[in-house]
Amino acid sequence: MAGEAGPAREGDPGAVSTQAIEFPGYVAGTWDIDPVHSHIGFVARHMMLSKVRGRFDKFEGQIVTADDPFRSSVAVTVDMSSVNTGHEVRDNDLRSDNFFDSANYPIMTYRSTGIRRAGEDLFIDGELTVRGATRPVSLRLEVNGFAPDPGGATRAAFSAVGVINRIDFGVCTSPPILGLASEKVQLDIEAGAVLRRQ
Repeated sequence: MAGEAGPAREGDPGAVSTQAIEFPGYVAGTWDIDPVHSHIGFVARHMMLSKVRGRFDKFEGQIVTADDPFRSSVAVTVDMSSVNTGHEVRDNDLRSDNFFDSANYPIMTYRSTGIRRAGEDLFIDGELTVRGATRPVSLRLEVNGFAPDPGGATRAAFSAVGVINRIDFGVCTSPPILGLASEKVQLDIEAGAVLRRQ
């Protein structure tokens, strides 16, 4: 994983910084994402008006926190048939070839390629694959903390948000569908993870 960042220029909020960063209680290791305490969701607009919120109920992934946080990594696999917007007809349409075509493309994956600091923010750079199309996607990252739980395990929590364009992935591109769903889709992720025992 690339951990080298370019030089920052004072006063440039988008500049990439090499300044070391520390997190209270930071633990290096390999973590399994706990789906019970995690959320992979999205927000899109219907007919460019109301917001539609959804989530995926089945996913798995691993996070590696390196001694140098900028060399950490994440890999996530999502079951596309598990999409859930709370509306069965809409969910079936999302699973169809109008949108995700989950019968032919059953999984979505995200694999990080680097972590960087830009101004006061942290970002994960990575590759998102949907419907067989892979595109670069950056997510703004928050490290929420590390702590032991009552059962003796060590847990960590992270948040990430980003925006993608569904057209880039061939999702909902048929002319009759255009205009019914916004091209931009916001991703909203909460990841609770459990440290693997050595």
